[in-house]
Amino acid sequence: MHSEHERAGDTGRADRAGAERGSTGADGAPPAGDVSPARLRSRYVDLDRVRVRYYAAGDPTAPPVVLLHGGGLDEARLSWRHTITGLADVSRVYALDWPGYGASGPPAETPTLGYYADVLTDFLDAVDVERATLVGISMGGGVALRAAVDSTERVARLVLVDSYGLGSTVPGGRLASWFAGLDRTNRLLWWSLGRSRWLVGRTLAGVTVSPDAALVDDAVTALSRPASGRAWRAFQRHELQPDGLRSSFVEDLPHVTVPTLIVHGERDPVVPVDWAVRATTLLPDATLRVLSNCGHMPPRERPGAFLGAVEAFLSQPM
Repeated sequence: MHSEHERAGDTGRADRAGAERGSTGADGAPPAGDVSPARLRSRYVDLDRVRVRYYAAGDPTAPPVVLLHGGGLDEARLSWRHTITGLADVSRVYALDWPGYGASGPPAETPTLGYYADVLTDFLDAVDVERATLVGISMGGGVALRAAVDSTERVARLVLVDSYGLGSTVPGGRLASWFAGLDRTNRLLWWSLGRSRWLVGRTLAGVTVSPDAALVDDAVTALSRPASGRAWRAFQRHELQPDGLRSSFVEDLPHVTVPTLIVHGERDPVVPVDWAVRATTLLPDATLRVLSNCGHMPPRERPGAFLGAVEAFLSQPM
């Protein structure tokens, strides 16, 4: 079993914990709630101008938790393969594919955080959920923050996982912003990814500490979809500007009063861990868990530690 230790010294209510490097069996093996993606039952719901595929698990009368995946080569069952059923013993769990990802239809307009937040609100209405805990990774964390700012009454708690929206600088600087605007080059890159498992593995190795074969398999599946990458490229063109990211919630964080758990990989090369530390000091009711030996995808890199942190957070009284 892996062990975790507490590290003091952060400001406010920050609770910065790191997991010691353990054996492969600690987090490398699937947690007890793991299920093969092929066994996850998907459903579809027709929202305003888009059809959305989602997964559901757990008692329909249990407190609802909605899992929001990130951008790029992500989709619901890639980020949340272990989490969907891992949380189903204590929650009613929903995990949707954003428009433009997985088996959902294409976005009806430019895919921005605001657009996806509107899709989320429509989805909650469609599945008859008045208020839910939102668990968002990367871009999905940005959507969760957008929803918490704009529709506070729909958000019971937040779990932000290596979240977008906690800072304004662009990883890679002006060069990255310039590259995002080269649509033909980016389409060629995605075409190449869809035809090379080796390249997919190298790409994942650039954002995670040690991607396993199952993660590469799930990414290859996501990349095999006809419109793979199109929504992400549009999102990047909108968000990446020469002077920084369009969306940053740093100034909004002091007004986000719902209980919040921030989970962050200590070795995330995409979203600096310092952004997570700063966010924890700005949010009125936040706890931070930093996982060692982990990059940008804690639910896949450290599934046991991630599930443990989220379950402990959900067990706390409101």
